[in-house]
Amino acid sequence: MVRAGIYARISSDRDGDHLGVGRQVEDCERYVERQGWEVAERYVDDDVSAYSGKPRPAYRRMLEDVRGGYLDAVVVWHVDRLVRQPKELEEFIEVCEAAGVQNLASLTGEIDLSSHDGQLMARILGAVAKNESDGKSRRNRRKAEELAQAGKVGGGGTRPYGYEVDKLTVRESEATVIRECARRLLAGEALRSICAGLNERGVETVTGKQWAPQTLRRMLMAPRISGQRVHKGEIVATAEWPAIITSAETSRIVALLTDPSRRTNKAARRYLLTRLLRCGRCGETLVSRPRASGARGYVCSNGPGFSGCGRISTLADPLEELIVEAVLYRLDSPELAAALRGQPTDPDTERWQAEIEQSRSQLEELAAMYGNGEIGVTEWRAARTPIEARATDAKRRLAELSRTSALDGHIGHAADLRQRWETLPLTQQAAIVAAVIDHITVAPARRGYNRFDPTRFTPVWRA
Repeated sequence: MVRAGIYARISSDRDGDHLGVGRQVEDCERYVERQGWEVAERYVDDDVSAYSGKPRPAYRRMLEDVRGGYLDAVVVWHVDRLVRQPKELEEFIEVCEAAGVQNLASLTGEIDLSSHDGQLMARILGAVAKNESDGKSRRNRRKAEELAQAGKVGGGGTRPYGYEVDKLTVRESEATVIRECARRLLAGEALRSICAGLNERGVETVTGKQWAPQTLRRMLMAPRISGQRVHKGEIVATAEWPAIITSAETSRIVALLTDPSRRTNKAARRYLLTRLLRCGRCGETLVSRPRASGARGYVCSNGPGFSGCGRISTLADPLEELIVEAVLYRLDSPELAAALRGQPTDPDTERWQAEIEQSRSQLEELAAMYGNGEIGVTEWRAARTPIEARATDAKRRLAELSRTSALDGHIGHAADLRQRWETLPLTQQAAIVAAVIDHITVAPARRGYNRFDPTRFTPVWRA
């Protein structure tokens, strides 16, 4: 009795009902019955493409069973279900030859792998299948590009957070969460803190899991939620679906989260004035460091990896209290209100975002010219430098615009903010301070003066 292994595969099973492979197996079983053979095993790879090169567990298991002499024949619905890459077909032929397996049967006819003509026929069918896959891939890529340029929905996958399964209709309950997260982030709250709040309230991601900082970061940075269509990482059109936040807010969020000066070091979050203190002797930035007693402090470090003078230090607690009071006072000052009235508004956000996009396009064009041999490496480097400088400046200005969002609703309301200050996350407190103060110069301590000395600290106000 000939022992036959049935192999079935379908490259896309969007409904998850396995009907495609189920039909293949049933048809193959009927074929085996007509031949008077015995079904030794069924091997099924569902929703796995042979063209993509991804692992096919059932296929590999079938090859091992052929090597082990467990199968006398292999039955498939069509040869293109078995392989779509010539190199895989060659491996299959070699394995069958070594094991003495001569029959590769499909519903369109048997192929005798023991003869040269049979192997040639298998190779021809494999080449045809490869050409069909290549053509399908080209058509799919072109279709995806057309959809993107028209701002249309494309592709499968999980529905995006904030939208229904059709990826067009806004799911208002989730849209409210997106707007809240965007507002809190722009107000200076850390991603980790926002995630903690969402998880405490039982707000789940689109897959029903808890929020993690990286998940929230990707969602908030996605141009999709501001009604922009992305293709291959680039914004190519206005989308057909409604925006949940504005494109200006997306630009500010991207600038904020990609700002090189943004730190995510957990240890530093216990210190309110990280990166704001400057040594009055050497000008280096003070770092946060606890003293031997355990008290929090800031020091000008000259140890490994640091270039400070090592001669300036101060306790953190009294200094932070002093600066908070100064900031709260400043928030009620007419000077700050007048200065902020002259701050750039959303049109400037669009301007700097456009500058970033233009710089990116110019760099791509420059790279293409170099790749085509139109310019040499010296010309490429000379042209790249000013373009990158403009992009860096635009990103810095966008980050500055995002920083002022931390003050929204607080100008002229310092009394209310003072009552709520201790309840704010430390990252939001730090964002408010950094929006008002550019840096603080720390002078050397007075000899013989053993108490906290407020006169040592000189804030440099942003506005």
